[in-house]
Parts: sequence; structure tokens; C-alpha cells
Amino acid sequence: MRILHRSLILMAMLMAAPLLPATATAADKFFVHNGDRVVFLGDSITEQRLYTTYLEAYTLSRYPKWKLTFRNVGWGGDTSWLRQRAHPDEGKLFAAGPEEQQKMVEQAVAAGLERDVLPLKPTAITIKFGMNDHSYQAFREDIFRAYVRSQSQLAKVLEANGARVAFLTSQPIEDKRPDPDKEVKNISLRKFSDGLKQVAVEKHALFVDQFDPYMAIMMTARASDPGAIIGGGDAVHPGPPGHTIMAWAVLKGLGASALVSTAEITVKKGKAKAGSVKQCKIEKLKAEGDGISFDRIDASLPMPIDSRALPALKLAPILNDLSRYELKVTGLTAASYDVTIDGEKAGTVTKEELAAGWNMTTADGPIAKQTAELLKLVFDKNNVFFERWRNVQLKPNRQSELPALDQKIADRETRINEVRQPKPHHFELKPAA
Repeated sequence: MRILHRSLILMAMLMAAPLLPATATAADKFFVHNGDRVVFLGDSITEQRLYTTYLEAYTLSRYPKWKLTFRNVGWGGDTSWLRQRAHPDEGKLFAAGPEEQQKMVEQAVAAGLERDVLPLKPTAITIKFGMNDHSYQAFREDIFRAYVRSQSQLAKVLEANGARVAFLTSQPIEDKRPDPDKEVKNISLRKFSDGLKQVAVEKHALFVDQFDPYMAIMMTARASDPGAIIGGGDAVHPGPPGHTIMAWAVLKGLGASALVSTAEITVKKGKAKAGSVKQCKIEKLKAEGDGISFDRIDASLPMPIDSRALPALKLAPILNDLSRYELKVTGLTAASYDVTIDGEKAGTVTKEELAAGWNMTTADGPIAKQTAELLKLVFDKNNVFFERWRNVQLKPNRQSELPALDQKIADRETRINEVRQPKPHHFELKPAA
């Protein structure tokens, strides 16, 4: 366990991006902007509606005043040449010369995007292909050429239609072996990721690497336990822990900021004084015996964390990198303190932890309930959209059902926008029994 802990700390130091305050500067660096219509395009891993929902929930909670729309059009088994939507002859596609292959790619990409993506009028889109593209085998140059050409064409068409493009690599396959980096399928995926990076450079698109961060965590876990599975789910389709790690890597690659808000309070000689505060306000602060009480209103909410994904927080510095919702109190005298928010217990924290700064992202209480409700609503809205798009919109005999489904989506988005607004809360810190 000590080896694993030290390795994770080292990995976090190497991979962590500089922390930026949640100001206009940090927002400007984030891939998603106010007013965006964000679309997630990909295969079955995108269709799972896990990492995409976590990305959406992060953005909605961090920027509660922004007007945002998110739609997921992932399709199981799909590839960068959109085979599930356009059905090109893959044998001919891989064998074709440059001119013929370009023509086939243009036709397939145009057909797939015109039906499933462009009607959504995206202004920002993430594209995650590669898992099916590499065909679950050792690297093949003929498939790779089609992959690179198809990704380039996706970027060309989408950018011509006013969308900013972020290319996401696939995560590695999580086979049960001590050396997953030596697995031929992962070696192939690594080469596809390298090719995607070059496409992003040429197309002036954003490149986001999930492969290396996920592999680093997987290799660290395998060093202690050769059969360790970090993602849950199966080798290709992680469960909530794996998708949370993926969302962490993607959000960092998209330029997401860490700071939610922070408040510093000093207690001295029976008096409490507020110090540095960022993205929040502290009011009605007073010392009460060996404890303190105050009201706090934040500019945003901490990142919602799926309760099924809590193991991921021990594998990657997710909260440190994406959700620093902090309370720092120095000068307290008792060994530990019960912290309540609006009368509900949020946790018991030592004075040393409070002095260093306690990250309250996963604390219990009303704020946790609010972010949990937000995440649930986002999942629900995304499930309704999936039903609308895949099971109704594409069926000519079910078109009459669309208005009712659109209203359901609108109702859920109205509720989402209500729930993601921060509320004032009353905090109390009292010596623990």
C-alpha cells in the first residue's frame, strides 16, 4: 500500500495541471464556453452516458449562470468513418488508394453527421473513437490510414459548420494481466492515439489524451495486484470508477479549473476573523466557545461525484485537480470538530486537517444532496434524449412521439438549471465529543 500511495503521489505531481482560480481567465481556458451547444460523438463507451454525464455535471455546477446544452450521440460499435450511421464497405475502404478512400470517407462522414450531429447545431464537440477502429487486433497500417483520414474529415466538416473540435483518445483495454502496456491491442491503440495527436495539430483542434493517464493508473495498480481492475465494468467498457478517471483526464485536457471556492478563517483569543476568500462570501462570522459559526454563499457548486465511483478518488487526484471546495480554519484548540451545514452533520475533521484546508466536495449534508440531485437529473435527461434520438427519431412510424419527448427534455433542463444554483448555508464547527 505504501508503494501504491507513493506512486500515485508521484503520478499526480507529474500529471497535475497548474491550478487556476475560477475567474474569467480560467473560464477562457476551458474548452466549453457560455452559450455552447455541446455534443459528444463516439462509440459504445460514449453511449454508456457515464464520462459524458460527469463532464456535463462538472460544467453545469462550476458555471451555474452559463446557458448550456449537452447532447450525447454515441453509438455502440461506431468508428471514425461512422460505420454504424453510414455503413461503408470496410473491405473496400481499407484497400482503397488515397483518392478513392478520401471519396468514401467524405461520403460516410457527410451522411453520418448530416443525420445525427449537424441538426443539433453544435458549437463544441468531443470526438472519441479508436476502440472499434483498431479492430481489437495488432496494429494494421491499412485501418490506421482510414482512421486518420476519417478523423481529419470529421474535423473539417464540423469546423466548417461552426463547431470547435476536441479529439479524445480511447482509454486502454483493461485485460487481466500484469503488463497491459504490452498487450498488442493496447500497443495498437497507442499508435492510433499518436496518429490522432498529429491530426489535431494539422486541423488546429484540441487533443486530449486519456490513454496515458489511464494506463499509468492501471500499471500502478497492477504493480501491487496483477489482477487489479480499476475501472469496473468489462475490459472495454469501464463502470463508474473508470469513467470518473476518464472524465478527470478529459476535463484536465479541456482546461477545466480546480477551484470551486475557498475560505480562510483565523481564530485567536476567542475571536474569529475571515482572511482570504475566493469565489465565496463569509458573513455573520463569530466564535462560540471553542468553535465558530458563519454563513457562506459560494459562486458555484463542487463537482458532483457519482456514489458508485468513490473508489476512483483513491486512484487519481481527482478532487485536487477538479474540485477544490475548501474550508481552512487556523487557531482552533480542540483535537477535532463536528462540522454541520444547516444543522446537518457534514463530517468530523481534525484541527490539523482544518488548518491545512479541508476539501468539502465529498462531505455529507445539504450541498452533497444538491449535487447528487443535479447528477441524477442530468442522467435522467440524457436517458430521455437517448430514447428520443435512437428509439423514436430514427423510426419513421414514431415521429408523432417527438413533441412529448422534447417537452420532457425541456422540463428536465429547466429543473437542472434550478438545481445547479448555489444557495447560502449556515456552518457550525463544534468540538467533537
